[in-house]
Amino acid sequence: MRLIGLAGWSGAGKTTLLARLIPLLNARGLVVSTVKHAHHAFDIDQPGKDSHTHRQAGARQVLVSSANRWALMTELRGAPEPPLADLLSKLDPVDLVIVEGFKRDAHPKIEVHRAANGKPWLHLEDPTIRAVASDTPPPGPIPLAGLEEVERVADLMLAHAVPWPS
Repeated sequence: MRLIGLAGWSGAGKTTLLARLIPLLNARGLVVSTVKHAHHAFDIDQPGKDSHTHRQAGARQVLVSSANRWALMTELRGAPEPPLADLLSKLDPVDLVIVEGFKRDAHPKIEVHRAANGKPWLHLEDPTIRAVASDTPPPGPIPLAGLEEVERVADLMLAHAVPWPS
């Protein structure tokens, strides 16, 4: 299993790019999983559903299963957020794990940058960023792909992904 991240400010296009990368990587014969960091208030459960009722009643974990998928939700209930390594250990083995977010963690990353955001470049302060996907040339010598160059971004991801566990 290999690991690479996508890091960038909100609105840079990480999720849009990832939605184009996954089918491309699948077409190349790779099995891909993702880990997405979300803001603390996110919720995948819907009020009125049994799983939501179980969780709201105080269950620490709720596993929902059907013929099409299963999902395990864990409520931290005040415990600290688990580190990325702990979350990765819960995944089934695949060819490539792409981490969206967790931009402060030490795994190798591709920076996604959009000039219209007006945000600073991350790679100037983060040595774990190995390449950039952007609509404008970055400062400094770093491999670059355009935001629309999905094949090139995929090549950069595969070139910089590292084995996990390392």
